[in-house]
Amino acid sequence: MNALFNDALAAEHCRETARRLTEAEVPTEGLAEFVPASRRLWVFPRPATMRAIDEVWRLGRLLLGLSGELYAAGRTTRAAERGRPGYQSLSREERKEIAAAALHGGYPVGATVNFDAAPLSLAAEFLRALDATSPLGLDGSTLRVRWRAGAALAEAPTLEHYLRERSELLINPPLGAT
Repeated sequence: MNALFNDALAAEHCRETARRLTEAEVPTEGLAEFVPASRRLWVFPRPATMRAIDEVWRLGRLLLGLSGELYAAGRTTRAAERGRPGYQSLSREERKEIAAAALHGGYPVGATVNFDAAPLSLAAEFLRALDATSPLGLDGSTLRVRWRAGAALAEAPTLEHYLRERSELLINPPLGAT
């Protein structure tokens, strides 16, 4: 008989990991929504900014919220002053603009801010609909985490194992890793 996926147990693993990270006082990173530059009343420029959503811990391909919410990691920046345009490359100027948006959104200089992260539901219907690019996937009734997009689920660690291993690295980093 094929066992059913237990979303409540998966959610409990996430909450327990968040509790352990909080108790160990592991620093969090910001999770924000990037809001592009715009014009107010078609005249007054409004600079790009980051709108805060949550505080998270980066666990590889996953972000874990303070209350145990899961997100697929997106892009990351560090808040910084924009500085003068250097016109080195278009991508470099875009990265400077994004870093300045984080600063404009209220994050202190040097703070790590994650954005473009996708929330992940632990509902079985949601998980079954995910494709191989998602970090999560159901293998029968077992929730697994892919180390990279497209990886087979059969060899991927379970969510419980993945959270335990990745959180342990944050709580007790290897020597020389801090």
